[in-house]
Amino acid sequence: MDKQLVNGFLDCMRQAGRVVREQWNDPREIAFKGRIDLVTQTDLAVERLLLERLPALLPGSTVLGEESHTSLVPGDLTWIVDPVDGTTNYAHRIPLVAVSVALWRQGRVDLGAVYLPVLDELFWAVRGQGAFLNGEAISVSSEGTMQAALIATGFPYSFYSEVDAVCERLRRVLLATQGIRRLGSAAVDLAYTACGRLEGFYETGLKPWDTSAGWLLVEEAGGRVSALDGEYALDSHMIVATNGAVHEELLSLLRLPEAEPGR
Repeated sequence: MDKQLVNGFLDCMRQAGRVVREQWNDPREIAFKGRIDLVTQTDLAVERLLLERLPALLPGSTVLGEESHTSLVPGDLTWIVDPVDGTTNYAHRIPLVAVSVALWRQGRVDLGAVYLPVLDELFWAVRGQGAFLNGEAISVSSEGTMQAALIATGFPYSFYSEVDAVCERLRRVLLATQGIRRLGSAAVDLAYTACGRLEGFYETGLKPWDTSAGWLLVEEAGGRVSALDGEYALDSHMIVATNGAVHEELLSLLRLPEAEPGR
């Protein structure tokens, strides 16, 4: 991966994070895309910045952004952008919010970053070159027992139609582990799995901008990412990301007798 491209990309991430910090104490302008799906003026401002800056880094590239997308399918050279992952956290001034951006090139993520601007934690990964937090190499946890594992999850916007499955999985994982965390941002969950703060993360109903950067982070940090059954893809109904050591056991807890919706 070209060093100039990586440095320019990370500079874009820092600029995007600066917008979040500058607007952190401003009154929130909140609109609803769904009953519990929010968008704020900061989501829109960050996406506008990235729509302008990212294509200039890589001629011929396009942008698939959460707030401006017309398709969920990236092209052969596409920046996948979540301007503020954890918008509900942002609306309530909970600092677990992230700018998440990945470069999708011919069917895979080659470059990705998750920036928590309020905490000033910049995670990034380059395919084949490892994962980093503020310039230091990171790796997944070495914990191999589920009883000592801390697992994160989230609840899909479509939880009305799968609330029984969501609750049953929560019960199973809660009883088998050290604990469960619900941080409110899939990008943060994946970054924290990559750096060893969590042993794993699972969630259903996520979109490409929620998972693409974190997917690369976890794998480059030595972890494993899959769907409930088989390889993970951007349209998979569930993502399961772990340190690798607890992956199979977590999968067994998450598999329910009924057929999975959406796949």
